[in-house]
Amino acid sequence: MDVTGAPRRLAPWQRTAAGAGLLADDGSVAPTVFAEMSALALATGAINLGQGFPDQDGPAEVLEAARAAIAAGVNQYPPGRGLPVLRDAIARHQRRWYGLEVDPDAEVLVTAGATEALAASVLAFVDAGDEVVTFEPSYDAYAALVARAGGIHRTVPLRFPDWRPDHDELRAAVTDRTRIILVNSPHNPTGAMLDRDTLELVVELAHRHDALIVTDEVYEHLVFDGAHTPIATLPGAWERTLSISSGGKTFNTTGWKIGWITGPADLVTAVLAVKQYLTFVNGAPFQPAIAAGLDLPDRYFADAAAALAARRDVLAAGLDAAGFATALPRSGYFVVADAAALGVTDAAAFCRELPHRVGVVGVPVTAFVHPSRRDAVRTLVRFAFCKRADVLDEAAARLASL
Repeated sequence: MDVTGAPRRLAPWQRTAAGAGLLADDGSVAPTVFAEMSALALATGAINLGQGFPDQDGPAEVLEAARAAIAAGVNQYPPGRGLPVLRDAIARHQRRWYGLEVDPDAEVLVTAGATEALAASVLAFVDAGDEVVTFEPSYDAYAALVARAGGIHRTVPLRFPDWRPDHDELRAAVTDRTRIILVNSPHNPTGAMLDRDTLELVVELAHRHDALIVTDEVYEHLVFDGAHTPIATLPGAWERTLSISSGGKTFNTTGWKIGWITGPADLVTAVLAVKQYLTFVNGAPFQPAIAAGLDLPDRYFADAAAALAARRDVLAAGLDAAGFATALPRSGYFVVADAAALGVTDAAAFCRELPHRVGVVGVPVTAFVHPSRRDAVRTLVRFAFCKRADVLDEAAARLASL
């Protein structure tokens, strides 16, 4: 509101910041919690378990393929849909792992990471007043992207420690105003996997209310318990589903920003119409490198998940020993821990103190929920375990001093 009591009209950048929970009362934009925590890690020399990036390089075959592409002159604009070598590899990947037959020329689009794929999808299909439903806590970009498109963000809570959605709450959230149901499984920040009953309900609701399904599956190969089921493989799902993934998490190449979308040709083409005015194209020499990664043998993917699961167990044990209550993740990079038993009533304040107290950085889960739901997660902290074993051992030892 302005001083006259009239509603204040927000500029587009302010609307985006407001959707991300970063708009101050004076109209300025606060830094993200992730930027704040990373800055604290740098200033204090603390171990940064706040930001989800690995501290080891990916497989040699993938790195060498990038070097070879640069040396071979693959350094100019690639085609708008992506280099054929990568689109073909993505199509093979979908067939190999999930039995999905995808046309690499019409049903695959290479993007600047999964986040651009999400942005282009939301901007392509969401108009002012349209509703987008997500599960919450959720990747912080979702709310900002919905706000930027002029949409309305509806959430379905996932509750610690089992992170299972209530199906009645999901039914209530999806209405005829819903344009997109955004499904993130394997889930960030909780590491949960949505069960088949929930996925089938999403498909049922999408048909009932004529909504699209957009999926975020970037942790698809980092599953420790069970197997990932893409919603596009369920009966009745393919024709209204855009599936998004990337190579960054699977191959420890988060800085390359090579992602992709697969889905029906008409939906993919609509996303391309937006994507070409965002980054246009990106990462030419990295595209054949990610293609090489997607064609690695099954053993690579199994070993990568097993190694990450072992690191999860190291960090979870350290958190348990320090007095946290942990929800053991089934996938991904992160473990969520409840600090209530340590006397914590405000996880955000606790995370700001933690680098000074013990030299470790985490992120409050309040950063992943709408402000109206922060009380429900006020004592929860997310820690990343996608780090070297010696780093996690040291972090666990430091946390024990709590």
